[in-house]
Amino acid sequence: MTVRTAFDQELQDLRDNVLRLGSMVDTAIGRSIQALKERDQSLAQQIIAEDEDINALRFKIEGDCVRLIARQQPAARDLRFIVAAMNIVLDLERMGDHAAGIATIVLRMGGEPPLKPLIDLPRMAQIAREMLRASLDAFMSENEQEAMDVTGRDEEVDQLFNKIFRELITFMIEDPRTVTRAMYLIFCAHNLERIADRVTNICERVAFVATGRMEEIPSEAGTETGIIG
Repeated sequence: MTVRTAFDQELQDLRDNVLRLGSMVDTAIGRSIQALKERDQSLAQQIIAEDEDINALRFKIEGDCVRLIARQQPAARDLRFIVAAMNIVLDLERMGDHAAGIATIVLRMGGEPPLKPLIDLPRMAQIAREMLRASLDAFMSENEQEAMDVTGRDEEVDQLFNKIFRELITFMIEDPRTVTRAMYLIFCAHNLERIADRVTNICERVAFVATGRMEEIPSEAGTETGIIG
């Protein structure tokens, strides 16, 4: 096996592991919403426990990236791809933290009855997951235009978040006894909004691989709440 062939195989292994991590995170997001809808505390505990697996794979990939750079001294586009992968797995790990955050809220909610039917929250999760998958496809193909198309959907998530926030504030104003339950749902929505933001970060890394430029993608619509996270 030639040096280049070995390097190409290591790059393919890197791609496979990034996709594997992305799949783990995608699953965690979906299961966190399932746990929320069903008030499934056992599932919530499982999501939190399995977040350690996400963390471990992130650190493995980062270590592999460092070793690739040190041993192979890749040039130009290959180097950009490896550097981008290191950044992307950090964002993926943080998305896993957001999914675990929703699971933690499920545990805190206990057996309390739902404040309102969950319609917009699952829709936020669906869009965020679709964005995540598409962003990873764009990364694997190193396609800047595909990445830019993904970022346009962040506005959909922001709009749903603002809608949920306004509705829940109304609940709290009309009946202060709903404050705790409303805040739980706001925190869940905020975690989903942050997941979509981190997908945008992935898209920025795709543009970096394709063009060599590291630029922030401007947001067309921000949240109006002032929540920081």
